Amino acid sequence: MARKNALGRGLGALIDGAEREKFEQIDAINNIQIDRIITNPFQPRSSFNEEGLQELASSIKELGIIQPITLRLLEAGSYQLITGERRLRACKIAGLKRIPAYIRTADDQAMLELALVENIQREDLDAIEIAISYQRLIEECKLTQEGMSDRVGKKRSTISNYLRLLKLPAEIQLGIRERKISMGHARTLVNIENPKVQIESYYKIMDEELSVRKAEDIVRKINKGQLKGTINKEIKEKLMEDYQDLQEQLSGFFTSKVQFRVNEQGKGKIVIPFESGEDLQRIMSILDKFKA
Repeated sequence: MARKNALGRGLGALIDGAEREKFEQIDAINNIQIDRIITNPFQPRSSFNEEGLQELASSIKELGIIQPITLRLLEAGSYQLITGERRLRACKIAGLKRIPAYIRTADDQAMLELALVENIQREDLDAIEIAISYQRLIEECKLTQEGMSDRVGKKRSTISNYLRLLKLPAEIQLGIRERKISMGHARTLVNIENPKVQIESYYKIMDEELSVRKAEDIVRKINKGQLKGTINKEIKEKLMEDYQDLQEQLSGFFTSKVQFRVNEQGKGKIVIPFESGEDLQRIMSILDKFKA
C-alpha cells in the first residue's frame, strides 16, 4: 500500500510509531499555568517578529487561544514546550496566567524532530530558516534527504535547493532572511563559484530590482566568462574615486561607515548602516535637524 503524505496525518504520524511508542496523549485539553512552562531548548526558530507577536496578543485577548500548544510533562509538575512558542510568547504579552495545551510524553530526539518539522510547516518562515531546519534534521536526527522527504512531504530536489542556500555568504543569507531578494534570486546566486562575485551580483539584483530571469541571464554570462563581474570595473573605480571624499565626509558626519552602491549606468544609492534601534534613532535625529 502506498504511503500517505505525512502532512495529512498530523504531527504524530511524522515520527514512526509515535502514537504507539513515544506519546500518550491526554484526551482533554488542559489549562496549564504559564509560569510552570519552560521553553523548548530544541526550538529551531531563533527570531520572532515583535509586531506580529503584539497583533497575536491582541487577538488572543479578544478571541482566546484557537490552537492549543503542545507540552511534555517533566518531573516536579513542570512542563516543557514542544510546539507553540509563538503562541506562548503572545499569551505572556497578553497577560494570561494559563494556556490550553495537549500533554505528551516524548524523549529528546522526538522533541527535536517534532519541533523542527512543525517549524518547517509554518507559512511565515524565510528560506534560510527552512534550510537550517532541514540541515538540523539531517545532522541531529540522522535523517537522509530521502528520509526527510518522507517526513515532511517535500520532494528531495526541493530540500536540496534549500540546503544549497546555506553555502551562500552570510551577507546574502541575511538578505534572504530580510526578504530583500527572493528564493529564485538566491538559487541563481548559488551557481556562482566566487563569493565576491556572488555578493556583487546580490547588490546588483537589489539596486536594479532585477527579475529572476534577468538575474539568471547575468549569472550565465559570468559563468561563460563574458562578464568578469556584475559591474563595469573602470566605471565603478572612477565613480568611487570621484565620490571618495564625499563618502569619507558623510561617514564622519554620521559616525557610521556610509556606503555607495553604483551600477553600470552610474546610478546608485547611499547606504547609511546602523547597529541597533538606538543607533538608528541617533541617525534620524541628525537628519531631523535639516528639516525645514
